[in-house]
Amino acid sequence: MAEQDRLDEDAPLLAIAVAADLAGMHPQTLRQYDRIGLVVPARTQGGSRRYSLRHVEQLREVARLSAEGLSLPGIARILDLEDEVRGLRRRVADLEKQMRTEIGNRPGARVFAAGATGAVVTLRQGSRVRRATEVVLWSPPRPETNQR
Repeated sequence: MAEQDRLDEDAPLLAIAVAADLAGMHPQTLRQYDRIGLVVPARTQGGSRRYSLRHVEQLREVARLSAEGLSLPGIARILDLEDEVRGLRRRVADLEKQMRTEIGNRPGARVFAAGATGAVVTLRQGSRVRRATEVVLWSPPRPETNQR
């Protein structure tokens, strides 16, 4: 499936009754989770709750963890950490894409240096760096040796 054809898991599409049904919960449970900040849906201009597919997955996860004996504050912490991991994975993917683009735009540039400010600088073959500067060198693998 092409990327533009994928359904946005974060799109607030579902009314509370539909989300509750998909999660196997009572709508009042969803209202309670919203009140305590556990699973907080988007709101329409009129104030109606709108849940995304990601919210439904979170609700299912809450039910599973609750059945295993975790407290609601513990479950909230787990959901927060899962959101953080998801964001970090997106950031890593973005940085990898930027890196591939940068490598593609600089044929022949094989070594990079990270300066004290964190800026990445491409070093041409044979160029020298001051000894007083901390430098991290990196050479990307050649495409034919990349196993991905």
